[in-house]
Amino acid sequence: MAVTVSIAVACQNLLGEGAFWDAKRQRLWWVDVPLPAKLQMFEPATGKVETYDMPQMVMSVRAKRDGTGLIIATHSGISSFDYASHALTHLLNPEPEKPFNRSNDGGTDGRGRFWFGTMQNNLQPDTSPINLISGAGTLFRLDPDMTVTAHETGIKISNTVCWSPDQRTMYFADTATDTIFAYDFDLDGGRISNKRPFARFERGSPDGSTVDADGCLWNARWDGSCVVRFTPRGEVDMVVEVPVAKPTSCAFGGPDLGDLYITTARYGGTPEALAAAPLSGDLLVCRPGARGLPAPEFG
Repeated sequence: MAVTVSIAVACQNLLGEGAFWDAKRQRLWWVDVPLPAKLQMFEPATGKVETYDMPQMVMSVRAKRDGTGLIIATHSGISSFDYASHALTHLLNPEPEKPFNRSNDGGTDGRGRFWFGTMQNNLQPDTSPINLISGAGTLFRLDPDMTVTAHETGIKISNTVCWSPDQRTMYFADTATDTIFAYDFDLDGGRISNKRPFARFERGSPDGSTVDADGCLWNARWDGSCVVRFTPRGEVDMVVEVPVAKPTSCAFGGPDLGDLYITTARYGGTPEALAAAPLSGDLLVCRPGARGLPAPEFG
């Protein structure tokens, strides 16, 4: 079945990322990572789009359960964004001993804990002089009391932080390995175990992902011009072609959670490649025939 992909917001982001659907407020949030960084919001029901300039790079977001704003993975660690003041407030840096690291992808589990990965920064400013192959990244769990716990180390490029509908499996990707991994997940204890390869695909590299109500994982393929749906067994079920080279993340939204929003990037594209794919950097949307799940709030 061919799926029609269209423009939701013509934002022309340099590196759009971090798609998150706030089901309670019926809003999509996403970011444009490099400086001048932006936090962006789209209300499909009204067509309203808001853009907030950020003082540092921002990577992934989730709503806070107290209703005051967002928890955000940033260049310096973890920050909060206030709905009323539109201010970004730094909260903590989990790796002060690694000045060239930054946060990347993140997501909330069923108990309201925010899991996020770090990596050596490969974007301006403060680009790491160390090759990414050294694997300086860590997968962290941030509890509502702001306690941070490390769960996985040796990561090169942190991406894909999501869970199966029953919260028994957690998915995480190290993009540099071209592999999405699965872990057994202890929801009560907030622990992962039994790491194993979950899925690989021949086109592009794994970037951000989401899981639908059927337990299938949808993965945006950087440099692969598609979003791939994997079954819970890691088998390819559907490939949604997108008119850009670099889809970066995806999230189900809309009143019925049947709209798949896809962030994209212009970053690294040659003038010729961008001219051939003019929607690069825009927020895209399609209805692939599946429905998503509301993302848990932080707290």
